[in-house]
Parts: sequence; C-alpha cells; structure tokens
Amino acid sequence: MKFNSVFDIIGPVMIGPSSSHTAGAARIGLVTRELFGRQPKWAKIYLYGSFAETYKGHGTDIAIIGGLLGFDTFDERIKTSFDLAKEASLSFEFIPESGHTEHPNTARLVIGDESGEMELIGISIGGGKIEISELNGFPLRLSGNHSAILVVHDDKPGSIAKVASCLAEQNINIGHMEVSRKEQGQMALMVIEVDEPIDEHVLQQIALLPYITQVTKISD
Repeated sequence: MKFNSVFDIIGPVMIGPSSSHTAGAARIGLVTRELFGRQPKWAKIYLYGSFAETYKGHGTDIAIIGGLLGFDTFDERIKTSFDLAKEASLSFEFIPESGHTEHPNTARLVIGDESGEMELIGISIGGGKIEISELNGFPLRLSGNHSAILVVHDDKPGSIAKVASCLAEQNINIGHMEVSRKEQGQMALMVIEVDEPIDEHVLQQIALLPYITQVTKISD
C-alpha cells in the first residue's frame, strides 16, 4: 500500500472519535454545502450500514450537520453543531435505513431552501477520505480531496473539448475527469479534478461556452 503523506497513515486533524464516522461524515456535509453553493435551510439525511447503526455514538450526526454549516473536520464547533444549526435556521432529520448499499459508511443527503433542492450520496472510505458517488441522479466519482469543477451541460459534440481547452489555456492540468449522462443528447455532467487552484474568472469563462448551463467549484 502506498501513502502520499504521513497524514494518510495517522489520519486527519479532526474532532473525534472516528476518522470514518466523524471526520469523513463532516467532509461529506462540507462538500454537500459547497456543491449546493449556499447554506441550506433544511436537510434530510438517510444513513446506511454502519452509519445507520452507530451514528449517534460516533458523532456522525453532529459531524454531518457541522459540515453543512461550513465547519471543517478539525473545527471545535462541530461539537455544538445541533445548537448552531438552530441559530442558523437549519432544520434537519436523520433517517436510519436498512437497505443494502455498496459501502457500509454511506449517507444520502437531500437538502434545500426556497430556491431549490439537491440530492447527493456520499461514502466515507476511511482515514477521513470520502467519495461522492451520485449527484442529483448523475453517477460520478468525486473524492473531495482535490480542487474540482462540476459542469452541467447539454450532451452535444465538442462540449467536453471546449472545456478542456479552456483549462489548458489557463495552464490548469486535469488530474481526473468523468462525464455522465442520463440520456443521450440530453443533460450531462462533467466532473473535473485539477492540480491547480481555480480562480473565479476561469469559472466565468467556462460558463460562457456553448451548451454550458451551470459551473460549480469545490476547493480542496
């Protein structure tokens, strides 16, 4: 097994007690908030497998809410995230499920406000690392450990090439890229993890390209 750094061995800086059930859960909540682009007003959190069995004792619940409030894994405010959620007018409900999932530490978050809703499936894979496996019905693989751009676009020839060219012009290297679609010729989703920080002007340039309907950034 190869490790990129000592932190892959000893785990992340975090509010305990579990890197999988606490730090990973907080990261899922935080990435969900970043993808939504703002503070949600309500959240329904469906928990599966080990998450469903131990979420109260291992702090999975307070960690996910802390993430939705914008707190990172090491933020002491996670401990009081339920009270802080009330102050922020964020209502929430945890729903343990018994259904089978691909990974035992799985959460499905449905969040929203008066302007819209979003649904996401997140998996805590250990050591505080996560994967986002589905977003609004689109299958994907997003680690949340690298800067990333999510591009919703029409499934038209040249759309992917134009986005890749735009990033190359800005000297931004693509580390990983996936494209998924629900139906040929309809809406599609590009997930692009990159090696460099992403400035807002890059997002603006991508948004102006033909067939692009939405561009979202996730910071590492």
